[in-house]
Amino acid sequence: MRLLFLLAAALAPALAQPVFTDVFPPEEYAARRVRVMQKIGDGVAILQGTTERPGEQPLRQSNQFFYVTGVVEPRAMLVIDGRARRSILFLNPRNERRENAMFGPGLYPGDEAARATGIESVLAREEFVKVVAELAVEGRAIYTPYRPEVLGSASSSDAAALARATKNDPWDGRPSREEAFLEKLKAVLPRSEIANLDPILDELRGTKSPREIAKLREATRIAGLGIIEAMRDTKPGMHEYELQADAEFVFKKLGSYGAAYFALVATGKNTFYSHYHKDTAVLADGDLVQFDYAPDYKNYASDVTRVWPANGKFTPRQREFYTIYLRLYRALMTSIRVHATAADIVRDAVKYMDAAMASYPFTDVKIKDAATRFVERYRTSRADSLGHTVGMEVHDVRNPTATMEPGQVFTIEPAMTIPDEHVGIRLEDMLLITETGYENLSAFVPIEIADIEKMMAEPGLSDAMYREKPANRRP
Repeated sequence: MRLLFLLAAALAPALAQPVFTDVFPPEEYAARRVRVMQKIGDGVAILQGTTERPGEQPLRQSNQFFYVTGVVEPRAMLVIDGRARRSILFLNPRNERRENAMFGPGLYPGDEAARATGIESVLAREEFVKVVAELAVEGRAIYTPYRPEVLGSASSSDAAALARATKNDPWDGRPSREEAFLEKLKAVLPRSEIANLDPILDELRGTKSPREIAKLREATRIAGLGIIEAMRDTKPGMHEYELQADAEFVFKKLGSYGAAYFALVATGKNTFYSHYHKDTAVLADGDLVQFDYAPDYKNYASDVTRVWPANGKFTPRQREFYTIYLRLYRALMTSIRVHATAADIVRDAVKYMDAAMASYPFTDVKIKDAATRFVERYRTSRADSLGHTVGMEVHDVRNPTATMEPGQVFTIEPAMTIPDEHVGIRLEDMLLITETGYENLSAFVPIEIADIEKMMAEPGLSDAMYREKPANRRP
């Protein structure tokens, strides 16, 4: 059956997330630790990994810890010694019952773990206190992350907002785990100045390595295939969450840990919202569907959005709305160039937008007003970015430069709305800055009206599920 799996010729073999990561070879993480050492000089960086999950949930390591280790074990700790040019990983001791009868092999202190991770020494977690005692005598500068840890389906701003709300809640008041750890370090290292490691790691993370770009490329391929499957499956009468399910099947089938963020599947008046995620509305004949969803693949995210008609055919008014939006969207995208600032790019894009507006055969005053507001928003913009970065988080760390430089990855996602009708259109693509310009990693996902309608004429997953019992097929 052709459908049971889409685009077979394009699919590469997929592997499930391993117990010990095979995301990158040990030398990738070693190179990152060396760069940290170069930044901290004679100092010492101390990081703590995430804890066990509060239930039967798969473990995902925090991003800052994973970035320099690739280790996915609970309560791991890492010391990077800038003077000695060595690192020490601390792990929980072997639990033979869990390993032999419950969870299978894990990573434990000793030479085997050192060989697997490329970290010079891997000791039992209880040894950490001895290392800290030695550092207390030396009084060297200490660097540790201040920001709350980020796991899957989140970005640093989300984790920071939750930590602030919890701390400021008069009926809670708990500090973040990072704040508690910082206070403990201050208590046991009174002679040391303790600085924030996050800016150092963020600067490194801002420019992606070739191996990171390969992961982002694959995450985007999976996101695009998920969108295509949802596009094929769409019919009036379905719920928004059924389209989410189509994409999630693709995500898991191709080896993703889960979702990079909650599914933004919006139909009809829900398209007006930027982050609508209830996903419970029923698709009506004549509605547009806005679909924004991507996977967390090997600790890297993607972020792609497409819009299509619920019934498979754009109405004349929808064509007018969508076509002018797409022309203005492309005016922005095609203005992107390496070594330019966001302001430079927007200035050029507005010229192309003005030309598109002047030549467009508007028939609907509301659509023309919406497009005019769209252009004027860019004409008066003082923003220092075109969208948001993407990497280990869907809203990743900021780019380290004011100009667009090779290895930076971000999206553009401008919205055009008709407020009194409570509808909108928003597309989004994953863009990689290269030595010669940019590459649209999600360009293969249908965006032209003809391509969308052609794709929607093909059978979807629901057709395969119910083809033996057509009476059970949703209308």
